[in-house]
Amino acid sequence: MSRPLTIAEISEAVRSGKMTARKITETTLDILKQQDSSIHSVTKLLAKEALAQADAIDALRSAGKPLPPLAGVPFGVKDLFDVAGHVTTAGSIVLNDTLPAKQDAPVVKRLKDGGAILVATLNMDEFAYGFATENSHYGTTFNPRDTSRMAGGSSGGSAATVAAGFLPLALGSDTNGSIRVPASLCGVWGLKPTFGRLPREGAYPFSASLDVVGPFAANLSDLATAFHVMDGTPAAPEPKISDLRIARLGGWFATNLTSSCQKALDRACDALDVKQTVELPEVAIARACSFLITAAEGGNLHLPRLRRVAAQYDPATRDRLLAGALLPADTYLQAQRFRRWFRDQVHALFREKADVLIAPSVMCEAPRRDDPTVMVDGKSVSARAYLGLYTQPLSLPGLPVLAAPLINPDGLPLGLQLVAAPGKEASLFAVARELEKSGVCGYSKPELACL
Repeated sequence: MSRPLTIAEISEAVRSGKMTARKITETTLDILKQQDSSIHSVTKLLAKEALAQADAIDALRSAGKPLPPLAGVPFGVKDLFDVAGHVTTAGSIVLNDTLPAKQDAPVVKRLKDGGAILVATLNMDEFAYGFATENSHYGTTFNPRDTSRMAGGSSGGSAATVAAGFLPLALGSDTNGSIRVPASLCGVWGLKPTFGRLPREGAYPFSASLDVVGPFAANLSDLATAFHVMDGTPAAPEPKISDLRIARLGGWFATNLTSSCQKALDRACDALDVKQTVELPEVAIARACSFLITAAEGGNLHLPRLRRVAAQYDPATRDRLLAGALLPADTYLQAQRFRRWFRDQVHALFREKADVLIAPSVMCEAPRRDDPTVMVDGKSVSARAYLGLYTQPLSLPGLPVLAAPLINPDGLPLGLQLVAAPGKEASLFAVARELEKSGVCGYSKPELACL
């Protein structure tokens, strides 16, 4: 068992001739074929296309031509991204009869143009509606840290395959926490970029006014590298930590934490010498509005198809979509009005008090699959409904949020959210680097074989 190779190590090995892109791709495909049955992260292997792309990269090197920055780096995508020549299922059988995609989703194309090799599509909650990656059509994804535990969702396949060391990079989507929750439970890095910053065309929609797409990686440098390739921009200079005002979110975000999560958050704040605690107003309403907007937009998107083939949906997904479609229009409008007010309050906080906010991603370690509950206000409640307790309110203003894996000496990984004003991803990377350097945040060696 070895540490998984980083993006930089893989691309340098290909560039130097130490390894061929084809060998890396073949090895990756073999690992996925032989070991993914232990966690169920993959829905489809794309071997033919992947090997053809690898051969094209090796041909460039043989011809003495410059190689792109991600040359030979294998990656996977949540099963809602368009992949040319394949039907985009969005984790459902409902779309099986639709035509194959004519082209790759823009962010997928940017990664492939950068030399990364797409090897697989990855499991998810049906139509991205859930925090569990329990899929009645494609199975449940297990947490590689402990396969008796939940991987989180809805991008659970993406987080799990990186956590297992199978792939150094995977793509997911985040509406109310679907990158941040599984990244935290599986112990990897994840990024929900600023709303609208990365193109989401070619990613099957859930909630049009909240959806974003973003990467997962085993280390922070890989995450930042992938983000900038997807963004089509050079890496922006990162500010000095000493120039950033960092504050801890209190109130809502300081309740319902397990003792291990509380201790890990304290260590992170101590490492950054955080002295200031701030609160956001009306966070409970913000979470409720995220629920309402998601339900209404998702329900109305699916309503025409539900009228025809409702029985083909996962029952849990179907019922929530139908409930959302029945919400009165004025309820949705009131939620959007509150959203504008809440966004203004958050922006004012960034202007006046802080550049980066620290909050938990989840309240505890990954729940057991045979007891999928968490404790909230002293009661045992559904994990699927409450794992987004801290992520949902922070989705509403469209902010960039970096999910950092908190090292937990007492057990499984925990999760931290670093939050900044729109467009300030560079500030998040700067703070995260300090946490990684201090040993508070990071990726632990997987128990499964890796590249």
